[in-house]
Amino acid sequence: MFLGTPQNGSRTQHTRTLFFHIDWVLLISTLFIVGAGILTMNSFVGENYFFENQIIWTSVSVLLFFILSFIDFRFLRRTGVIVSLFLFSVLLLLLLFVFGDIVKGAQSRFDFGAFALQPSDPIKLVVIFLLAKYFSRRHIEIANIRHIFVSGFYAFVIFLLVLLQPDFGSAIIIAFLWLGMVLVSGISKKHLLVVALLGVMGMSLMWSFVFEDYQKQRILTFIHPLTDIQGTGYNAYQSTIAVGSGQLVGKGVGYGTQSKLEFLPEYETDFIFAAFAEEWGFIGVLLLFILLGIVIWRILESAMLGATNFEILFGLGLAILFVSHIVINIGMNIGLLPVTGTTLPFMSYGGSHLITEFIGLGILMGMRRYARTTHKDDSGREFLGI
Repeated sequence: MFLGTPQNGSRTQHTRTLFFHIDWVLLISTLFIVGAGILTMNSFVGENYFFENQIIWTSVSVLLFFILSFIDFRFLRRTGVIVSLFLFSVLLLLLLFVFGDIVKGAQSRFDFGAFALQPSDPIKLVVIFLLAKYFSRRHIEIANIRHIFVSGFYAFVIFLLVLLQPDFGSAIIIAFLWLGMVLVSGISKKHLLVVALLGVMGMSLMWSFVFEDYQKQRILTFIHPLTDIQGTGYNAYQSTIAVGSGQLVGKGVGYGTQSKLEFLPEYETDFIFAAFAEEWGFIGVLLLFILLGIVIWRILESAMLGATNFEILFGLGLAILFVSHIVINIGMNIGLLPVTGTTLPFMSYGGSHLITEFIGLGILMGMRRYARTTHKDDSGREFLGI
């Protein structure tokens, strides 16, 4: 007994040392969000395809999270690696137009029978890598508007290929990623105004030559939501009813009438927030917001301890990615934004986006293994060139 105690203590210490880089607060918060989504999509009667599959995708995602957390990602700083990832992403998106499976009018995924892969999800991480690499070497020179246009060109190539699928939701996320990373890199207000004007011009051109009729109708329905309740505005209308009917404490898990009685289509994916709000009410939504806030906070904490500007920018880009998804998804669920098919991180059904999200967090944990030891305020000042 006496001899066994030091051995047990040594084993415990070794385990703690092995997982010292894991942010357990971040991981546990994400798992609570995943669990809330799984409970919401469970029908509690008969076979439940979404519930069972999401448990499998969650298991795979968490496994990848731990595997990636032990990898040294300093190789991603190499220009050759980033260029290769960018070219491979472009090739993958081009192959979609030849071999992609068409679902609901969008040719956005490869169907392998047992599972389907939607490349636009993992390619969002490639966009973050690309921009982090570009701005990590030029963030002090960002006052030169040339760098805004060069970085914008790289992001625009991916943006256009995704938009042409057409996957309007993912294209908007990619645009927000670029804009967000330009902002955190130190763009001047004058250049920001130029970018905004170019954005308005670009949207005008896309409205005339790129957007499909159903995408235009979604935007028009957003402006006048009650003009087509039985048509393009049906989902948004039912979603707002579901959110409002949850009131303070909700109807109870499994008792959401809008979702379980199928008044609200696709409540497992795009409208998971509305289904959750109906069953859990204002109290549940408040707890969900707290968990999402913790996730973003912990990502930013890890980012500010990045070993170099590349790691800092990757963490910031990951936070921008999640915030963009959260704002757009919840916005369209409560009728403040057009319906774009954007998922809610860690909560909506789907393997591609869930695995991508945990891969992003796993890479961030891997970067924590060689993170700097300075205080976060010092690292932030160094990044900003103060």
